[in-house]
Amino acid sequence: MNKQNRRAFLQTSAAALAGSLGPGRAVVLDGATPGALSFGLNPRLASQTIASNDGRKPLRLGLIIGIGKDPDAALAKVHDLGLPTCQVFVDDFEPEQVGRLRLALEKYGIEATSLVVGGPGKEVWDFYQGPLTIGLVPPETRAARLMHIKKASDFAKQCGIPAVQTHCGFIPENPNDQLYKETVTAIREVAAYCKRNGQNLRYETGQETPITLVRAIQDVGTDNQGVNFDVANLILYGKANPVDALELLGPYVQGIHAKDGLWPTNPRDLGEEVPIGKGKVDFPRIIARLKELDYRGAVTIEREISGPQQVADVRSAKDYLEKLIG
Repeated sequence: MNKQNRRAFLQTSAAALAGSLGPGRAVVLDGATPGALSFGLNPRLASQTIASNDGRKPLRLGLIIGIGKDPDAALAKVHDLGLPTCQVFVDDFEPEQVGRLRLALEKYGIEATSLVVGGPGKEVWDFYQGPLTIGLVPPETRAARLMHIKKASDFAKQCGIPAVQTHCGFIPENPNDQLYKETVTAIREVAAYCKRNGQNLRYETGQETPITLVRAIQDVGTDNQGVNFDVANLILYGKANPVDALELLGPYVQGIHAKDGLWPTNPRDLGEEVPIGKGKVDFPRIIARLKELDYRGAVTIEREISGPQQVADVRSAKDYLEKLIG
């Protein structure tokens, strides 16, 4: 997400998609699957993975979507787009939402592979304000966000969703940095909480280099950590070529965000997100490498725009990715 607040985008994307897909149709963006990790966590970290993530299903597509107050409308759109999985963004953990979401998932036969959570508070998606506002790194908002992620974990447990997914922020490169140590302690707290709820905690890639993310995972040390491998974010943040990054992150990948982007050219702003096939992500090599790694999770489409063009790009991405997945 560049200049637009990502939470605001996900909250409004469903309504925008609903209008684009036609009368009586709702919206839903994204899809990842629970059994995303088939080749296991780093053996130095764990001897087993959570049962719901044992990766027995085939590679499949999905969409990431904010459900707002109407999960039925959102999931109807995922269904109408012919996608079997979704990642669900939830900002409101009201008890009534649990029943509505469970009913909608069952009604449309959609697999919710993770619950995506962000905030609360201001988050700015750039290189200057981002380190001060995103995820668990900023000390000023850390306590409130720890509580928010724990609420998300409880909500996900009630809904039968096997993973909680978030941006942890610009994790410092220097492991001796006090901010790095504080961030690791905070992540360990929520990872342990998710483990007690029978869930994996998934890091959304983007703000840190792959080696920094692996270091943080190992320093946190719990056996229920994984990565949602956003192939475009690694380019948008100028952190790594995603094909190369798989060599480091492959053992931890439990979900994929399929989107495309261009390298940043302005040192203040992220690169530009573009339709799949128009950017720098080498999807044929990415999908081929995932197959070599025996990845069995979801490949979740994400397109961070609104309106009719978003729907057209999602459909185009689906056709393109289906050919690669085979």
